[in-house]
Amino acid sequence: MTSVNVNGLRAAARKGFVEWLAGTSADVLCLQEVRAEAGQLPEQVREPGGWHVVHAPAAAKGRAGVSLYTRREPDSVRIGFGSEEFDGSGRYVEADLPGVTVASLYLPSGEVGTERQEEKTRFMDEFLAYLKELRERAAADGREVVVCGDWNIAHEKADLRNWRGNTKNSGFLPEERAWLSRVLAPADGGYVDVVRALHPDVDGPYTWWSYRGRAFDNDTGWRIDLAVATPGLAGRAVKAYVERAATHAERWSDHAPVTVVFEGAPGGRIDP
Repeated sequence: MTSVNVNGLRAAARKGFVEWLAGTSADVLCLQEVRAEAGQLPEQVREPGGWHVVHAPAAAKGRAGVSLYTRREPDSVRIGFGSEEFDGSGRYVEADLPGVTVASLYLPSGEVGTERQEEKTRFMDEFLAYLKELRERAAADGREVVVCGDWNIAHEKADLRNWRGNTKNSGFLPEERAWLSRVLAPADGGYVDVVRALHPDVDGPYTWWSYRGRAFDNDTGWRIDLAVATPGLAGRAVKAYVERAATHAERWSDHAPVTVVFEGAPGGRIDP
């Protein structure tokens, strides 16, 4: 399965996303920051052949928005996670496939000292409670869970190149990192960071690079796009990698797709 923040799907479609979509063999695709309603999207990305698609746009025009593309029709789909404040914000959608619930998440980015950071904190508080509920409900049904998306938090120093210069910035604040540690704690959230589990001793692999300066060329990036799964499913991950563009000019987003291959997964193999 693959996850990517497209930084505006209409723009990405013009820059190369359509060709990338035609070439991917992923069974599940999670998109974030779609920034459009379904009717505003080109047909080849709104309802591409061979995919079942659910779009969850934000009520605020041109903001956020998440989508799920699955090769097989989901048994059920849910938009939002039961939050009065956030269910219309285009930040979460999940679908049930045989034996597994898959979700696309776009966690707020935040900005220190502003209402945006307060909004991010409120979201995190509500969402951690939901993640626990989702895991427990899935376990009771004999299901696994994987939540993919732009989590907008670099968890450890290895997850961003310039960590020293970002200790007071949103995305690497101590309280944000502690929250993500709770998500990943066996006795708390109970989830596993799949990419880090497969690549425990490396810097990155980074998934986002600023368009400013030469961040991409110098690989001055952040690893904020994560695949977070229940332990049973995480244990079936055999490969994980970032589909980093060959050159700056070939990028169709400031994020790169993150792909995880699961074998022996519920409902069969989930390919890249």
